Amino acid sequence: MSNVKPLALTLGDPAGIGPEIVAKALAHDAILRDRVVVVGSALVLQDALTRYAPEFHIKLVNLRDEMPEFHEHDIALHPVASTNPLPVQGKVSAEAGRAAYDAIVAAAQLSLDRHTCGMATAPINKLALRAAGISEPGHTEILARLSGLEGSARFAMLFASEHLQVVLATIHLPLAQALAALTPELIFDKIKLTHEAGKWLGKVNPKIAIAGINPHAGEGGILGSDEQTVLMPAIHKAREHGYNVTDPLPPDTVFMRARNGEFDVVLAMYHDQGLIPVKLLGLDSAVNVTIGLPFLRSSVDHGTAFDIAGLGIASEANLLHVLRWHLARVK
Repeated sequence: MSNVKPLALTLGDPAGIGPEIVAKALAHDAILRDRVVVVGSALVLQDALTRYAPEFHIKLVNLRDEMPEFHEHDIALHPVASTNPLPVQGKVSAEAGRAAYDAIVAAAQLSLDRHTCGMATAPINKLALRAAGISEPGHTEILARLSGLEGSARFAMLFASEHLQVVLATIHLPLAQALAALTPELIFDKIKLTHEAGKWLGKVNPKIAIAGINPHAGEGGILGSDEQTVLMPAIHKAREHGYNVTDPLPPDTVFMRARNGEFDVVLAMYHDQGLIPVKLLGLDSAVNVTIGLPFLRSSVDHGTAFDIAGLGIASEANLLHVLRWHLARVK
């Protein structure tokens, strides 16, 4: 195991494809095996290794202690309460949701305590979380609460890919609630986060494109006034602070313009507005990053894929990209 701090990697929902892609990714890359420690159930990881990487073995570790010696076919695991019996593949269950949640909490605490260089996450299932009594709809909100950011606007989802960099102003909300949540104060806070994310990605003064809320960005008020009443006050304030930000732009063309290099990052107003273009342009090359946390958290840009769980056909390509992307930024 490398002398630098390891990266904690959760297994995700044990009834989904998370354990499969974790086993395949680590079996694929010896450098990753030297830097990554899985956080989760030993029973679940062993089942995945038996199915998809039988030549590899679990090496139990405690990330709060000094790392032991490793052999070529060892995969490090920081064990969290086991899932026993194994969950049925492709089925929502409270037990699987609780196992996924417990691993998230353990990895986050290890990251907050600086025992790791951050955490990467395999996908979880929101229905399973809810069945387990977890109120948050996803990783981002859970990690914000654990980091003391619950109820604030000081965190956001960034999707970084080869073609686009997109930050979401709102996250996992029904569309009507997302639109109601948009205020000048929230937009300004998200512009600030977007600026910081752009700098972190290597831009000195990142040019931020603001996606409009309404068709054609309101068309001068004909198709809605939100651009003038919600977005422009935040944009004026952002410019007073020196941020390089556009007026609201038509959402149907702003992502194309960003892909062509006109802007460094796009601030999208709601979940699907931002994620449809990111995923359309390449699922395997996108990384989901939670910005605003006191540690780096990265994730795959896909879900649990219950329809193919247990079939052995899930691709580990996006997870490989995420792990390499993360480690390249914490050297």
